[in-house]
Order: sequence, then C-alpha cells, then structure tokens
Amino acid sequence: MSTLRPETLPLDAGATVWSVPPNRVDAALDARPLLVLLHGFGSNEADLAGLIPHLPAEFVIASLRAPLPVEVGAGRGYAWFPITDPGRPDPAYLDAGVRGIRRWLEHTHARVRTPGPVALLGFSQGGAMVTHLLRHNPEDYACGVVLSGFTAGGLVAGDEALSQIRPPVFWGRDEADPVIPAIAVQRTTAFLTSHVDLTERRYPGVGHSVAAAELEDVARFLREHVGAPGS
Repeated sequence: MSTLRPETLPLDAGATVWSVPPNRVDAALDARPLLVLLHGFGSNEADLAGLIPHLPAEFVIASLRAPLPVEVGAGRGYAWFPITDPGRPDPAYLDAGVRGIRRWLEHTHARVRTPGPVALLGFSQGGAMVTHLLRHNPEDYACGVVLSGFTAGGLVAGDEALSQIRPPVFWGRDEADPVIPAIAVQRTTAFLTSHVDLTERRYPGVGHSVAAAELEDVARFLREHVGAPGS
C-alpha cells in the first residue's frame, strides 16, 4: 500500500545535533566543509554525535535523526527503513529517505552564500543510506564513510554515473559482524569494488560496533579526501 511506502520521508530538522553552537552554524557552514552523520536502526541523533570529538575539527558536523519511529525494547528509537528481510531493505524506503535527506541538505545549503563540500558517514542502516545517497547523486558528495553497513540490492538511476565518478568510500567492518548478513556483505563488496574508489578496512573483534582504531582511520580518510579549507 502506498501509505506504507511513502514518496518522501522528511526529517525533523530541529532534532539535528551540530558540532557548533546553533548561533554559529551558518557562519561555520560558510567557511568549512559539512560532514553528515546517519545513525543505525533503533538509535537517534545523539548516538553518532558521540563520535564528534574523534572526527576532524575542520568539519561542521551534523548528526541527523532518522524519520521512522521504532520501538526498541522498552524504549523508542528511529530507523531509516523497516527491517522485514535483514540485509534486503525495501528500496522504496531507501529512496524516500534519500529524498528526505536531500531536502534537509537543500534547506541547509540555503542558509549560506557558498556551500562547501559535503561528506557522508553512516553506521549500519545509516551506512546503507550513505551508499544510496551516493548512488542517486554521486556528484554531490566529496566522499562517504560506511561503518558496519552495506549496500542495498537492485538498480539505481545514478549507478552508471557513480561508476564513472568513483568517489572515495571508506568501508570499515568486522568479518564476524553478527548483524549484517553474509549475502549483504557479498553484495556490498561486489558493488563498491566496481563503483567507487574503495578503502576497505577490517577490525577483528569489534562485532557490530566501531573501534577506536577505526575512528583514527576514518579521520585520516576524511582529511585526505576533503581536507581543511584552502588545502
């Protein structure tokens, strides 16, 4: 039913966590690149905001809240898409989420005179959204970081352009990740290898999480492919 598969999943802009005070966001965006953080299933914008101290200070960092409320244990979190078949998300939800994120980006860019480069970082479901954003509009992003995430199946209109542009993508994971199905890992390996400039790193023993060494590698990757203003 169309009511269950929306055209656009708008974000709550007021729920965004920024790395700078609210009254300094516009000025910061005018001078520095933007890094967008996308959390995993059942979490919220505060989760990946905890990574901000470990990420390059030259970025303005925005941690977004996913649009779908979900019940997690006795609490409530948010998701980018429902989990009905693990590792095989409904592409309609990913497409709707991409439209919501891009609408947020458009409103954010409208706040500044000259928008700078945009980098993406996502964990788990958020990582799937990073790859889907790149697949739709690969020319709009400087690079992507996928942590314990994957790529959805099927074809996207921008896949051919993505394979030509080949933006830098960092993919960090544990081979023994208990959450991401093997079929999704195989699909992601094949897709990223053939469509992006891939940096793949494996972190044994991390499980479905993020390692301290991984964050060091991510910070190095972001500086290399976006860098400080004027670099």
